[in-house]
Amino acid sequence: MALSTSPAETSLVHLSNARTSLVFAHNGGMPRLVHWGQALGPLSPDAAAMWDRPAPGGGLDIDPPLGLVAQAGDGWFGTPGIDGHRPGGRDFAPRFALGNLQVDGNRAAFALTDPDAELGLDLAVELHDSGVATFSATLINQGSTRYLLSALRISLGLPSQARELMTIGGRWTNEFGMTRTPWVGNCLTVNNRHGKTSHERLGAVFAGTPGFSEQSGEVWGVHLGWSGNFEFTCDAVTDARRSVQLGELLTVGEIALSPGERYSTPVTYAAYSSDGLTTASQAFHRFMRARPHHPTSPRPVGLNIWEAVYFNHDLDTLRRLAVVSAAVGVERFIIDDGWFHLRRDDKAGLGDWWIDPEVWPNGLEPIIEHVRGLGMEFGIWVEPEMVNPDSDLYRNHREWILADHRYPLVMGRNQLVLDLGRPEVRDYLFDYLTALLGDHDIAYVKWDMNRDMVAPMTASGHGGVHHQTLGVYELFDRLRAAHPGVEFETCASGGGRVDFAIFERTERAWTSDSIDALDRQNIQRGFSLLFPPELMGTHIGSPVCHTTGRTHNLAFRAAAALFGSFGIEWNLLKASERDLADVTAIVALHKELRGLLHSGDVVRLDHSDPEILAHGVVATDRRDAVYAVTRMNTATSLHASPIRLVGLDPTRSYDVRLLEPMGPVRGPARSQPNWLATGARLTGRELAGGGLHGPVLNPETTLLIRVTAAGD
Repeated sequence: MALSTSPAETSLVHLSNARTSLVFAHNGGMPRLVHWGQALGPLSPDAAAMWDRPAPGGGLDIDPPLGLVAQAGDGWFGTPGIDGHRPGGRDFAPRFALGNLQVDGNRAAFALTDPDAELGLDLAVELHDSGVATFSATLINQGSTRYLLSALRISLGLPSQARELMTIGGRWTNEFGMTRTPWVGNCLTVNNRHGKTSHERLGAVFAGTPGFSEQSGEVWGVHLGWSGNFEFTCDAVTDARRSVQLGELLTVGEIALSPGERYSTPVTYAAYSSDGLTTASQAFHRFMRARPHHPTSPRPVGLNIWEAVYFNHDLDTLRRLAVVSAAVGVERFIIDDGWFHLRRDDKAGLGDWWIDPEVWPNGLEPIIEHVRGLGMEFGIWVEPEMVNPDSDLYRNHREWILADHRYPLVMGRNQLVLDLGRPEVRDYLFDYLTALLGDHDIAYVKWDMNRDMVAPMTASGHGGVHHQTLGVYELFDRLRAAHPGVEFETCASGGGRVDFAIFERTERAWTSDSIDALDRQNIQRGFSLLFPPELMGTHIGSPVCHTTGRTHNLAFRAAAALFGSFGIEWNLLKASERDLADVTAIVALHKELRGLLHSGDVVRLDHSDPEILAHGVVATDRRDAVYAVTRMNTATSLHASPIRLVGLDPTRSYDVRLLEPMGPVRGPARSQPNWLATGARLTGRELAGGGLHGPVLNPETTLLIRVTAAGD
């Protein structure tokens, strides 16, 4: 038995840009992240001394290291980076040695091996120009027996001043809420077992200095780009440092690596900010926008017929609705659920992806030709991963259901989940969907996924979420390759499947099934933590919200929808002439602003009144901006603090004006600030430092402010 000896000399790997530094230390073994934060500049020859910690008494004779994949065999007593073993329980605590290290600019690749456990581990890290760092790990079975893997987790060390956590989640029709938790002497776990990203928990955690806000405090944000089950462990117990460990949540038997096989983690995305949450979000947005396939063309204004007609498809009605839609400026007309075989309600038809001749005796060509003739694109809804028991597909292929068939099947929304881990299921769906897209002039597909997975067992008897998720990706990728001009939206009863991995395959997310303009304020604010507004589906709903029953005026509904991938979900055939004129003006306003809204820097503003939510978008050259200020509920005071419009050039003068045509601002005041009527010219420093007093706003009212560089 070999005894532990003094560690080898510490070597450092430093990845850095103007915003952030990542420093990894290693002693010939597992690298550990010893600094993630402010840019350090070139490191001194003795820089390793900064991270040389003593071994305190009362424990091990070493300081247990937190490796990038934490190793229990090194003395790490927190969550291990690898959970796995060979038959008989062997090789459950491997200890890797560094075999090869390659550093190319801001990319580092660590190749490690454990010859005793017969495992290889490849780690890849990159610090991107956006400020986002990406991490991934691949485990290779180099032995002659199977290796049963239960978890492979990335471990990120954070400094001790990160003493507050923020998680994101909610429920159906109320997604992306933000919850703060003190992070001192506790361990917080965030996991998801729904089989998709889920409404309840977004795969992201933000840590920060106590009380971090939009414009102040250090913030560390971490996101797992994965559309299935996941787990986060935020540990402030095991060590004086903090750690966030994350990876795919695997069920027993999902990953059994045969000799030579490998498993790769989903990519971890991480961003640091020294001045608040908004700056961290901007890094994530820059990263997304730098992708070569990120949508750059103007996001079409869409009208989805779902809340207008539901399942009641009628060619004459839809033609008339299309005429009105085109007249108000809609650019994309979308047929939702109800067009395919047997689909008169939500009890039948899923899986039978051919046009129902009873509803569409001449097929979809008449409505498509009509829509295209009006100058609009045509879009359609599908839900390929699901099947109704009342369908030809189910009657012919019950074995394709992803479930344990020994027990009664658990229904959800009258439907079951197809096993997309099976190639024959993917082939079936690809054939029908590619025929639909190939035979019709369809520019856009709303891809829905409306239920969670319950005990999703494959035909081979193991858990199926991992294989299901990869199967979904493969089907998306095949369809996109076959139909490169078609755009896809991710929808899972709203925002139930939103993450960086699904956005590798889609151009838009349906943010929530609720279009309630009040609820959407917080839903969309939470969405913006990670994702830029051009990916965020935002619609003007009908005057009475279909999910909450609340009534809002058109100005408030429009202001909530204006900043995202804008659209309408309202039966305009029932709208008044005044409403149609206002909608026309609102659509024109969005088209005027969308170049700014979908390319500028998102800013979420701090305000002392918790019932005021304010945000905006500032052009990257700082010459143009638009802000929204919303009073959610009645305040305790008759006055409100000024709105500080941040993000502008402090040395430049700006013209500030109320943005029309959202209607006059009316509130319970004898007088309102003069700038509402006359405008004002102020410097960026004045607008950020002193701000502007807004009008006295009634609850559920939004003020829109346009700011342009003087002289433009």
